[in-house]
Amino acid sequence: MSRVPMTPAGAEALRLELSRLEGPERKANMQDIERAREHGDISENAEFEAAKERQAQIEGRIQELKGKLGNADIIDPARLRGDRVMFGATVTLEDCETGDEMVYQIVGEDEADLKQAKISVHSPIARAVIGKEEGEIVTVIAPRGNREVEIMEVHFK
Repeated sequence: MSRVPMTPAGAEALRLELSRLEGPERKANMQDIERAREHGDISENAEFEAAKERQAQIEGRIQELKGKLGNADIIDPARLRGDRVMFGATVTLEDCETGDEMVYQIVGEDEADLKQAKISVHSPIARAVIGKEEGEIVTVIAPRGNREVEIMEVHFK
């Protein structure tokens, strides 16, 4: 498995989810399975089947989180400097056609949240601007069509 870039906050969020799944979620699910078993024949017990399906989902997510955390490449944006866009940067872009300004932080896949202006390092915008410097105009290749943006500012926080 390849390295998974993430910020310290993203890694902490995954650790908290893992802790929740391994603790209270797993325990509650085991209680659900036991309750369903008490109802008798498990071969035709919908509650038992639902609880077992939930157990598989929990265990699958636990393994996924352990894999991501085990392969985490934690990058603290506060320790970075420069004018070049890289993982963790907060970048201010201006749409060359409309003049609209956008501000995004480039984060790991699991941290991406457009409502918080956090975009995945794998998004079309991030792929277009990574490695570029302030003042450069780049073409963002996106599903809705290509557009040019100028990198107005790059900072790290």
